[in-house]
Amino acid sequence: MSLQFESSSLRARCEAAAAIARQVGQDTARFRQEALPDALGIENKGPQDFVTIADRRSEEAIRNALLAVFPEDAFMGEEGGGQSGERGTWVVDPIDGTTNFIRGFRHWGVSIAFVAGSEILIGAIYDAAQDKVFHAIRGEGAFKEGQPIAAAKTVDPAQAIAVLGHSRRTDFEDYISVSRRLYERGIDYRRMGAAAIGLIRVAEGISDLYYERHLSAWDMLAGVLIAKEAGATVAVPPLDRLLHRGGPVVAFAPGLGNEFSFLIEMEGLSAAQQDGRV
Repeated sequence: MSLQFESSSLRARCEAAAAIARQVGQDTARFRQEALPDALGIENKGPQDFVTIADRRSEEAIRNALLAVFPEDAFMGEEGGGQSGERGTWVVDPIDGTTNFIRGFRHWGVSIAFVAGSEILIGAIYDAAQDKVFHAIRGEGAFKEGQPIAAAKTVDPAQAIAVLGHSRRTDFEDYISVSRRLYERGIDYRRMGAAAIGLIRVAEGISDLYYERHLSAWDMLAGVLIAKEAGATVAVPPLDRLLHRGGPVVAFAPGLGNEFSFLIEMEGLSAAQQDGRV
């Protein structure tokens, strides 16, 4: 079980996370627009896995801003690392979709989650493509710019759109196999290159599925909560596993359970993990 936080405490954290995600996201977008290519300071962490000076600056800005207000909280970021803490932990991806960011595709975002015990309690994501902030507090619904959002009511697979993710950490043939199965069922699909953005597209009803075989915790946690609070069916491994090793994520419009439940079965996720107890 998670530590018990008063509603006011969670609300204060969520408001701070949303404001910080917006400010850092807008500052980062401005930097990308004005910077010459050589000023991005691109480094290669692996095949098609990059980090820029903007990633590091953004993560430092988020860390400093959050811990200035909540100094007892722990912090875990994609670039700077860190460990989960007993009091609660911020889990942050300063730029989810760095390759898109580098090349000028606006499908990237800033992802901030707050977790405690076995639960994701807060999620906030800045969406650069829309210049909007999505947020959720566990049990209180999901919002875009303060307005409630909901997963799509799609029931016909021939009218569905799926967003798939893939990285070189997993077998490309598995990705092709899933794509083929969706195609054969009449489901159209996209690949955006940013898991946080894919998950909020499910939350706001634009996409009917987001699936990726392996993600790190900072890529998915905020989006997982926002999608779940928007009414999507979401399945992920337990939170402790995600924080240490990452794992798969499946999030879809609830009316298409018969179409997409095979992904949950394929990943070996249990019914208990579908109800958001992560």
